[in-house]
Amino acid sequence: QVQLVESGGGLVQPGGSLGLSCAASGSTSTINSMGWYRRAPGKQRELVATATDGGSTNYADSVKGRFTISRDNAKNTVYLQMKNLQFEDTAVYYCNARSWRPWDNPYWGQGTQVTVSS
Repeated sequence: QVQLVESGGGLVQPGGSLGLSCAASGSTSTINSMGWYRRAPGKQRELVATATDGGSTNYADSVKGRFTISRDNAKNTVYLQMKNLQFEDTAVYYCNARSWRPWDNPYWGQGTQVTVSS
């Protein structure tokens, strides 16, 4: 099992910046990719960004050029640096970890609120 604990988030004005972090514990040797998803009010959960342990990254088109995902494999931690935040970035952001073992379900953090408001 893997446990994910998120930190960061909060309230920011449009155009502002915010950072999220997510620390994994437990069976971290099974983790392949880590990333972030978000769920805005009234919408389905969507991919924000992912990063594999090999360094490959993937971003949603809506955040490319504004968000940066990074991982510290030694600390089993993934970060999301968000810049130029917009109203539509308001959502609950969830940390995600996926195992290289196909029989493992994905792991999720508890979620952290990001609110962009003037």
